Amino acid sequence: MQSKPPIYRKAHEAVLRQGDPKRAATSQRFFKTGPGEYGAGDVFIGLTAPQTRELAKEFFLLSLADIEKLLHSKIHEERQLALFILVRRYEKNVLEREKIYRFYLDHTRYVNNWDLVDLSAYKIVGRHLFRRSIGPLEKFARSSSLWERRIAIVSTFQFIRRLDFEPTLKIVRMLMRDRHDLIHKACGWMLREVGKRDMRVLHNYLKHHHRIMPRVMLYYTLERFPRHERKRYLSSGGLDF
Repeated sequence: MQSKPPIYRKAHEAVLRQGDPKRAATSQRFFKTGPGEYGAGDVFIGLTAPQTRELAKEFFLLSLADIEKLLHSKIHEERQLALFILVRRYEKNVLEREKIYRFYLDHTRYVNNWDLVDLSAYKIVGRHLFRRSIGPLEKFARSSSLWERRIAIVSTFQFIRRLDFEPTLKIVRMLMRDRHDLIHKACGWMLREVGKRDMRVLHNYLKHHHRIMPRVMLYYTLERFPRHERKRYLSSGGLDF
């Protein structure tokens, strides 16, 4: 009798089966996978995020060893699948949370595009560190890795959602002189989220920092502001990097 294929192989085959070459080509361009670009060498096969989320439900019980195989894959959607599974497991299994958090920290080199960071960082790292020391985020903010620096700021979204804004403001201050626009955009996004919940906090922050903020960061921060306020801030602040 022929044995069943290992569950990891079934997950791998499920990803390959749903690939769409046309969508893959679009993703290759969108995620900047060319030589010298931030996603250089990343390989897409053309799944949508909803497709990958559905696969995460199907392969929810993969072992951490098999999840690690997916996370080490050169295929972007397999790494995405691994992270969706980790997020889902972290949310549903309290007893596994510490192990998943540690596993994530040990494998950040594979969380290596902005969408992978954004779908996972605040749901695992941010959630785990809420009401704990943000030392790990400060360490990531000082990292030479672009993706660890993005993990640092995006993880604070979990704090923002719980109306604790100081971790975000602190990490943004640490990243103020960062040279990469993906960090500027993420910081602006998080500051904008602060403003959605408490505009007084954001106005106070801008009063003290808008003149030294990278222009892209400031622009993203001001996205929901009335036109006249955006113009006022941008006319007196925002540095080009």
